[in-house]
Amino acid sequence: MRLRFFIFAFALLAAGPAMAQSCTFTNTGLNWANIDLLPGTAIDLTGTLTATCTGTGNRTIRVCPNFNAGTGGVNGTGSERYMLNGANQLRYNLYQDNARSVVWGSRTWGLGPVPPTLNVSLSGGNGSNSATIYGRILSAQTGLPTGTYTSVFSGAHTQVAYDYSPATCVSMGLSNVTNVPFTAQATYPATCTVTATNLDFGSEGVLNMAVTTTNAVSVTCSSGSGYSISLSGGNAAAVDPTQRKMANGGNTEFITYGIYQDLNHTMPWGSTIGSNTVAGSGNGSAQIYTAYGRVPPQTTPSAQTYTDTIIVTVTY
Repeated sequence: MRLRFFIFAFALLAAGPAMAQSCTFTNTGLNWANIDLLPGTAIDLTGTLTATCTGTGNRTIRVCPNFNAGTGGVNGTGSERYMLNGANQLRYNLYQDNARSVVWGSRTWGLGPVPPTLNVSLSGGNGSNSATIYGRILSAQTGLPTGTYTSVFSGAHTQVAYDYSPATCVSMGLSNVTNVPFTAQATYPATCTVTATNLDFGSEGVLNMAVTTTNAVSVTCSSGSGYSISLSGGNAAAVDPTQRKMANGGNTEFITYGIYQDLNHTMPWGSTIGSNTVAGSGNGSAQIYTAYGRVPPQTTPSAQTYTDTIIVTVTY
């Protein structure tokens, strides 16, 4: 009887576990610095979220940056967030696209807008990628008072999840969730604009009677900002607001005139603040003031066109 021996060789392959992914994040936040709300138009700004990741080989890590309301709050649909200055709300939002049409939201806040997906491609186990955060302060907020408006994103307001692809923002939930704090902020300083129409006395023959006319001075200042409106002494630098001079083209003949705050021409309008200027308080809309011009009876100069230039200054 013969015995046969069989030797079986087994190749034992040892495979270690896949390297777990790890990501760190930075967010520049959005600081609008000094803004001007008086034009009533939207004000845009961008920030940057950057992901730096390590993992296995040349795989892709999918990042899901959930931005919730921030401490300023959000409306019921997510279409606008708020920065706060006390009880005052500055309407703004964060978007995924340059057109500001897709809100940057969150999978955890229960509202419609969801976050974008940021893919980080690893090369030799390392990689990074960035996403632009498109911010916009919404239009038509001229009535807000001045001050610094802020919304802070921290804790549950900024939950950045990530996992290896093909995981999606839906399937990964809060895998590897990381809090990446940032702030949205805007400062609205006191701001004023001013325009004025011409003070036209028309055509006159003999200046043996007073000639009067009016014009409009329009001042728009941020809400709650106190201001004073000064009118200069004209080309003759008249100290007395009733003794301004219109001159002919050669500056050789003159017509004396005054500008007043009232219809009765008893309150001269000059440039000494607290004495003969006009004071007001802004409300974010144009406030119209009437200037009353008067040419008193005087010796009539030769028939020419007489002009003067008045500088309107708003001090606030």
